[in-house]
Amino acid sequence: MIVENQVPLQPYNSFGIVARALHLARVKSEADVARLMASADWPRLTRDAPAFVLGGGSNLVITGDIKPLVVKVEIGGRRLVEETARGWLVEAGAGENWHDLVRWTLEQGWPGLENLALIPGSVGASPVQNIGAYGVELQDRFRELDAIDLQTGQTFTLNAAQCGFGYRDSVFKHTPAGSKGLGLAGRALITRVRFWLPKPWKPVLGYADLERKMAETGTSNPDARQIFDWVCAIRRAKLPDPAVIGNAGSFFKNPTVSVEQCADIIARDPKVVHYPMADGSIKLAAGWLIDACGWKGKGVGNAGVYEKQALVLVNRGGATGGEVMTLAKAIQTSVYERFGILLEPEPVVV
Repeated sequence: MIVENQVPLQPYNSFGIVARALHLARVKSEADVARLMASADWPRLTRDAPAFVLGGGSNLVITGDIKPLVVKVEIGGRRLVEETARGWLVEAGAGENWHDLVRWTLEQGWPGLENLALIPGSVGASPVQNIGAYGVELQDRFRELDAIDLQTGQTFTLNAAQCGFGYRDSVFKHTPAGSKGLGLAGRALITRVRFWLPKPWKPVLGYADLERKMAETGTSNPDARQIFDWVCAIRRAKLPDPAVIGNAGSFFKNPTVSVEQCADIIARDPKVVHYPMADGSIKLAAGWLIDACGWKGKGVGNAGVYEKQALVLVNRGGATGGEVMTLAKAIQTSVYERFGILLEPEPVVV
């Protein structure tokens, strides 16, 4: 394995932040990972800090040059593992582009991922973040994944329960708490992910924007391709293209509160956007909270809040990771002072 030095990371993070990886290795297969870990460079470059696994860089804020070894995952491949009367089992390499996978499954006649169209990033990052949109979360279509332990070199497979999925959360976002801790942050490199797409296919339409599209088009029974096209159109209208304006998508998680907390907020701000959850809690729209605090279109230095969607922070040109995080912290302070809610960022900050 060749380890590159002083590698510019601006092309590899969707925020377009200028930074460098002091050391970077590209892995295109499981064998590449094994060779890297067996190389003389591995113990030297991971002595002081674990390797940093980089996927599509779409959920990342870089605040400076990355000193730990960066392992860029470029493992490809897409295939149908099996088809039964109950559904399709599809596998993809961790380095595959997520949206390309969604489009490919539909082209093959295997619906089920259409609501997750146009989410930026790689397949390997999808279970880490438990990505979700328009009524579907990754965990709803997930079967299992393969990964490599970056401490021992052993391969292992995890099912949904073992991944510890939560709202934009998984075991891969947590560090182990003690010797028996279950966190896998900094330890697991995901190589392949398998998805279960059930038969018969049933559309997921219980979302305001999709219902609006149904009304506009007069289509009461859309097929999967129609939903895919609608989701793409909705996202393109609301969210900036990272290739044009640097961003990491939704920057904050939508917070959940109790019924009593929500009632208190509604008493003060009747227009607050909120959704009842199955567990009895209430989810609030973080974008609405940020907009209510007057942040839409505002900024700090070259980092700003997107004019069309307050939930998205953008790079207006030359923004540093420090400017992005200063803006994020200012927004958190404003929302907390007005609503008593601390917004939690979605991206990984490194």
